[in-house]
Order: sequence, then structure tokens, then C-alpha cells
Amino acid sequence: MNEEQAFRSGYVAIIGRPNVGKSTLINRVLGQKLCITSRRPQTTRHRILGIKTTEQSQFIYVDTPGIHSDGKRAMNRYMNRAAAASVEDVDVVVFVVEGMKWTEEDERVLQKLKETTKPVILVMNKIDKLEDKATLFPQVEKLAALFKFTDIVPLSARKGINLESLEESIYKLMPEGEMIFDEDQLTDRSSRFLAAEMVREKLFRHLGQELPYSLTVDIEQFEDDNGMYRISAVIYVERSGQKSIVIGKKGELLKQVGKDSREDMEKLFGCKVFLQLWVKVREGWSDNERMLRSLGYNDDL
Repeated sequence: MNEEQAFRSGYVAIIGRPNVGKSTLINRVLGQKLCITSRRPQTTRHRILGIKTTEQSQFIYVDTPGIHSDGKRAMNRYMNRAAAASVEDVDVVVFVVEGMKWTEEDERVLQKLKETTKPVILVMNKIDKLEDKATLFPQVEKLAALFKFTDIVPLSARKGINLESLEESIYKLMPEGEMIFDEDQLTDRSSRFLAAEMVREKLFRHLGQELPYSLTVDIEQFEDDNGMYRISAVIYVERSGQKSIVIGKKGELLKQVGKDSREDMEKLFGCKVFLQLWVKVREGWSDNERMLRSLGYNDDL
């Protein structure tokens, strides 16, 4: 982008099924870790704004929960509503799929996007996994026939391949305007929220397949003590048997989660962090609308 281009600003919704790399894409574009990631689907539960400001633009990326077909629990319904609502108030939609895959859940997302009048850019992520890049072109043609995408951009969020093409495509679609946030602001989320997300990410990475979906994290204390953050977090599980799993043998798992979380917090906040973790049982929290609201799952809607 050259200096003569007009300043543009606006919102970009990152939409897609679970586990296609939406949060990884935002972290890579921002140049630092903001959104939590893991190999497990449905890691993201909230809409999170990631703000990137340059001399020519301010793009506000909206990381959303993956849209999925499971709507049995209140938590699943919440995440689907949060993702769908994100499309309504943005300037550009980025629909992320996995390079050579097209699933029923991808189709479900596409059907929702057909209801919007916003320009939609299709991102074909994870192209670094392709042994023969020539196989990509037939897939591009196949997907182009499904919808009138404004642009189709193959890239790798994990390795940062072809991100410039995506940002250039977004720039062309953005309206001219002033900065919406301060130029040094990274997100609209509070430090308390980000601390809770850091703990939840480490739980996703250290625990088994199902248990992470039955827990949440609430920050009870967040204090600045002469430049050091003192943070106390409660990990809520749904059943008493899950509590011992989270704590681990002789407390080792909880200790490791705390260590990894603290290290990430210190990188993000730029200061020393004293972190305490507790595990408590709150039965049925993920399928109770009132409990979800009390734990902060109503601030996105």
C-alpha cells in the first residue's frame, strides 16, 4: 500500500466452522497472540475484537465462535448466536475454510452468509499442508461456483503465507474513515477477560477430549500491586468427579496449567504476574441460561 491511498477503517468478521484456524489467522494478522487457540474445535466461545492499525488503515477483526450444528446445550446455542450476530454489524466478512475440505458445517455457514448483503471474502486456509499446490486450483473453481465471493484467497495462517493478499483485499472493500479506536489499542476486551481466556486455553491443551467443554474460568481478583498483577481465578466444572481430573495427581496438572498461563500473561501484559487457581463445582452451568449470564456469557449479544 502506498502513502497516497486514503485512510480506511471498519470491522471484519471472521466466520467459519470450528477448528478451521480463525483465531490463528487473527493472531497472525495482529502479529501477537490475542485469541486463544487449540487443536480442539469450539475453543473460542466469545466474540473478540482484534485491532490492527497502520498508516493507511484500521481493521477491527471480530473473532467468532465456530458455527456448528450441535445446539443441544445453552452454551452451544449461545456460541451460534454470537457467531451469527457478528455478521450483521461489519463491513466485510471473511469466511474461512480448510483448503481442500468442504463439510456439512461449511455448507451450514455458507447458507447463513447467503442472507447477508455484506461482501464476503473466502479464505482457503492451511495450504501449507498441500503436497501438490496444483490441486488447489480445481478446488478454487469448485468453491467459486457456490457463491459470489468478492475474492478467494488461499493462505496459511499458521505460517503466515499470503496474508498480504487478504489484507489488500479487505482494504479495497473498506469505507474511507477515521480511526475508531486509539492507534495503540489491541482489543476492546479487558485484561480480566484475557487472563481468563489464557487459563482456559491451557486447560484445553492439557485435558482430554470432552472435559474442556464442561469447564469455564472466572477471575475473582485482578489487582495491580506496584507493577505486578495479582490474579485469582476459579475454574468451574460441572461434576465433582471432574474436579480431581483438573487438579491432577498431586496437583501436578493444575500446577502446570498455572505455570503456562502465567508465562503467557506476562508476555501479553508486559509485567510480572502472581496467579492463583482454584477449582470449584457448579453443576449444569453450561446448560443454564442464568448461570451463563452470571459467568459473562451475555456480553456479546
